[in-house]
Amino acid sequence: MNDKVLVTYASRAGSTAGVAEAIGKTLTESGIQVDVLPMQEVEDLAPYRAVVAGSAIRGRKWLPEAMEFLHDHQGELRQKPFAAFMVCITLSMKNAEQYREGLKDWTKPVYDMVRPVCEGYFAGALDFSKIPFSLNTLAMRLVALAGAWKEGDHCDWNAIRTWTESLLPLLHL
Repeated sequence: MNDKVLVTYASRAGSTAGVAEAIGKTLTESGIQVDVLPMQEVEDLAPYRAVVAGSAIRGRKWLPEAMEFLHDHQGELRQKPFAAFMVCITLSMKNAEQYREGLKDWTKPVYDMVRPVCEGYFAGALDFSKIPFSLNTLAMRLVALAGAWKEGDHCDWNAIRTWTESLLPLLHL
């Protein structure tokens, strides 16, 4: 095992991929070797000292491929420093703090498999042109029309950087 860190993600419309890239960039700027990969491309965790994994939230859950990744690698992830993050448009709402505890319930299945040393919760971007039409998307559009959230990039890049910097001692880096 070397000192390389894996930042891996499951994304639908690209926002979670962008957050993962920002995490990777911050770690790299701290002098750490980093691979940033979609979860479907990760086959082996042996080359990595630590893992940071994140998922977009759809239907109040981590994406299926993220849950599959955690299930397939849970034994290895329990042996390494592991941090988790999620990206959810709910966190862009004006009253988002009231939902933060509820979001932890959405990620409970993750934590039942692997206990992270740290958790990051971030607002993402909302671009309906990148989201396939479904009943869930229709409901999201109605909520957006009601003013609960707006299309656009709601990522707090400074918060993502600060959270990533806080990982360094937790991941033993």
